[in-house]
Amino acid sequence: MAEDGPEEIRSGTVLPARRREVELHTADGVTLVGELALPADRDPVATLVTLHPLPTAGGFMDSHVLKKAANRLPALADLAVLRFNTRGTSSERGTSGGTFDAGGAERFDVAAALEFAEFSELPRVWLLGWSFGTDLALVHGRDPLVEGLLLLSPPLRWSTDDDLRAWAELGRPVTALVPEHDDFLRPAEARERFALLPQAEVVAVEGAKHLWVGENAVRRVLDEVVARVNPARSPLPTTWPPAG
Repeated sequence: MAEDGPEEIRSGTVLPARRREVELHTADGVTLVGELALPADRDPVATLVTLHPLPTAGGFMDSHVLKKAANRLPALADLAVLRFNTRGTSSERGTSGGTFDAGGAERFDVAAALEFAEFSELPRVWLLGWSFGTDLALVHGRDPLVEGLLLLSPPLRWSTDDDLRAWAELGRPVTALVPEHDDFLRPAEARERFALLPQAEVVAVEGAKHLWVGENAVRRVLDEVVARVNPARSPLPTTWPPAG
């Protein structure tokens, strides 16, 4: 970016970070490909382990909101961002081993990501799931390492009422960002479904759709995420370097 003054952060902006390709190894013998992004010149204060949308519908580690989180949040919010392809999923990074299992064997994928975060001594781990990824978080994310859940466009397709009750017993924070015009679960129904989870915060996002298309939608998501994971860095700046 230009050195003569702040520039607006746009869709394709990639801010400074330490980025490296990683492999995750599951308990059932599958190798998953991914990337870890860390702040460029300091330790992270918290970690986002991201879980992407449904691979059979085009979801992968580069799904745009997750990629933009990795492109921006290490610099803007001092966060570590781990992205990876679940089993059988391909992206520019490569193809993870195994085959898609509709959320079943993916429990090993979630566990491998959390084990990687623990082994790497990444701090304060939150699961950031999007669509199918929210079901993986709710069904398979109840791990002592996980401080809370951030759910984008949760369809509550594979997760059950029993999963919600289990999270209620854990008492850890859960935030669901629900688009006004979602294709699967809209705010009114989401509030009814999440009523089983008293600590759940359902945030209705006016004008948004399931895929969070557009820079305004992405900024809203990232602002809501940072407000919960590292509120000292919220709201996020819209320029780099940050104005002022």
